[in-house]
Amino acid sequence: MKPIIGITVDCRQDPDDLRTRGKLTLNWNYAQGISDAGGVPVLIPPTADMVVLAGIIHGWLIPGGDDIDATQFGEENHPKVSLQDPARFEGEKWLLEAIDTELPVFGICYGCQFLNVARGGTLFQHLPDVVGHESHTGGTLQEYQVEPETKLYNVVGDATISGKSYHHQAVNRVGENLKVVSKAEDGTIEAVEATDRPWMIGVQWHPERTLSDQPSKQLFKEFVLAAKRYAESRSRAE
Repeated sequence: MKPIIGITVDCRQDPDDLRTRGKLTLNWNYAQGISDAGGVPVLIPPTADMVVLAGIIHGWLIPGGDDIDATQFGEENHPKVSLQDPARFEGEKWLLEAIDTELPVFGICYGCQFLNVARGGTLFQHLPDVVGHESHTGGTLQEYQVEPETKLYNVVGDATISGKSYHHQAVNRVGENLKVVSKAEDGTIEAVEATDRPWMIGVQWHPERTLSDQPSKQLFKEFVLAAKRYAESRSRAE
């Protein structure tokens, strides 16, 4: 069977636009990565009933987006932030609370940051203030070190991985039951994974933008395979 992969989408509410009331968006390559890996992508808006969806999906992909409101981790927003519509964050928090702890979760960029904040962590709100450069923005192709004996290492099968970087924020204090499994050369945290779930990985780079590279393909493939195994185990339990 093909597993159903929920993908939470970006949103922008506009109550004054009587024609649309706002927009829901998702870059094509996220869904393409899931389809290429053998999954069935299903897009999830923040207005959806997350409890119902938690009983339908077999995996959850949290894609990139704008910046999380710093009040979510007890800080004032930096002047450089571009705030994500709060409806998305609240919808995703609801889904995180609703899903089974065995359900595979894969966070990319904003998705990595969301997992950290939702688990009580904090973010560097403007990374250039910390590292002194802007090489993490604009699609820079970077190389990251991967910790051995971790889920991410087992997925990519190597101690290094390359990825395109498009972020000005990053994980600061690590959230509960998360561990750092990859860093950039300047010490920026580039990936975390859960210690209390079988498959929950967040990467700060964008593997969906390098789908021709084998390690990026492997990330999507292993995520979808984990979702397939979850679907099969849930089917047997029923």
